[in-house]
Amino acid sequence: MPNMSPKKNEMPVQDPQVRNHNFKEVALGYTEAMALDEAERCLNCKNAQCMKGCPVSINIPAFISKIKDKDFEGAYQSISLSSSLPAVCGRVCPQEKQCESKCVRGIKTEPVGIGRLERFVADYHNEHSTELPVKPQSNGHKVAIIGAGPSGLTCAGDLAKMGYEVTIFEALHKAGGVLVYGIPEFRLPKSIVQKEVDNLKALGVKVETNMVIGKVISIDELMDEQGFEAVFIGSGAGLPRFMNIPGENLKGVYSANEFLTRTNLMKAYKEGSATPIMNAKKVAVVGGGNVAMDAARSAQRLGAEEVYIVYRRSMDELPARKEEVEHAEEEGIIFKTLNNPVEILGDEHKFVKGMKCVEMELGEPDASGRRRPIVKEGSEFILDVDCVIMSIGTSPNPLIKSTTANLDTNSHGCIVTDGEKGQTSREGVFAGGDAVTGAATVISAMGAGKASAKAIDEYIKSKN
Repeated sequence: MPNMSPKKNEMPVQDPQVRNHNFKEVALGYTEAMALDEAERCLNCKNAQCMKGCPVSINIPAFISKIKDKDFEGAYQSISLSSSLPAVCGRVCPQEKQCESKCVRGIKTEPVGIGRLERFVADYHNEHSTELPVKPQSNGHKVAIIGAGPSGLTCAGDLAKMGYEVTIFEALHKAGGVLVYGIPEFRLPKSIVQKEVDNLKALGVKVETNMVIGKVISIDELMDEQGFEAVFIGSGAGLPRFMNIPGENLKGVYSANEFLTRTNLMKAYKEGSATPIMNAKKVAVVGGGNVAMDAARSAQRLGAEEVYIVYRRSMDELPARKEEVEHAEEEGIIFKTLNNPVEILGDEHKFVKGMKCVEMELGEPDASGRRRPIVKEGSEFILDVDCVIMSIGTSPNPLIKSTTANLDTNSHGCIVTDGEKGQTSREGVFAGGDAVTGAATVISAMGAGKASAKAIDEYIKSKN
């Protein structure tokens, strides 16, 4: 008999007043009993709508059915047919906007906790399995991957399974991309990312770090001199945007990218860390997305006494995941919505000493469909802060475009492709993820990497 409970099994979490002082994972994961109970909520629909919401087309009813049978390893293997990073996706994917948004249980009650079940089986596998994947027989063809983030790792894994000799070129000193530099330890433990990278290496994927493509070596050289028959660009969108308001060059103003990279990749929260970071007491994070939530919650864990989210629209328009907003509120993050900064103030030593803001009100919808914020006349006020973190978006770094022949980009600096296959204007060069779309989700980047792997296989076979 299906479990007809209207609500998902709650995810066990650390106490908010304990976790906001440590970087340990907030969500603790389902127990076996919880996973079995939640799996019974799945109706095993013949026409599974949930699969239509998954960018990598995981057979969701199949893996949940295996959970019901207590075949947890089988459930993991089922997911792995479609996804290279199940332990990652179970933690950071916005399931509420994807697979779970299509679940028929969600029409009148809460949907099945698909993401929580995915995390459970991935964690079960990682805890109980010691076997690494076996490297397939080589087909003799070489493919280069630019960037070791979600799209690059996915594309590399799929191609390696087909027998390609794959080399990933990563600009930073550690593979993982946004999974290691952007998403905090308390949401995604880095040991999980490292295990996924180790699995790829076992498949034969080579990972070369500290390789800034366009500076150390160009894509043209990889193809013309190094013998790579195809290249996939999954370099992400790591160039931060600023508001261009007075005071953004003051000491104590960070982009969210820099702040999170220092915290996550460089371990600024650990005693004796080699990377400097301010011990700020009052922090303002400008923006309302998941990255803003990550920056605010990290700042608090680094010792800030007051942390503000300053966002120009209302709580209803916050683009961050509902779960992340709820966790931030529980931890004491202060939301100053319908406010917008106009100037960052400094002292005689050029350190931040406050932020001038204006109050906003919502007018008619703009091109995005959201109501446009309008300044309230005479509403200026000073927010007392000593650190400002700008989290208003990112764009692709122009280095690859400027050093690669015949590679088209759009007005936002994103690489132009043919769409589904990721073929660029340069023959043999494919691209996907944030480098093409601008900042988006981990799972959408993985979907692009998966599609391009298939297209690269078709392209190379057509040439031989």
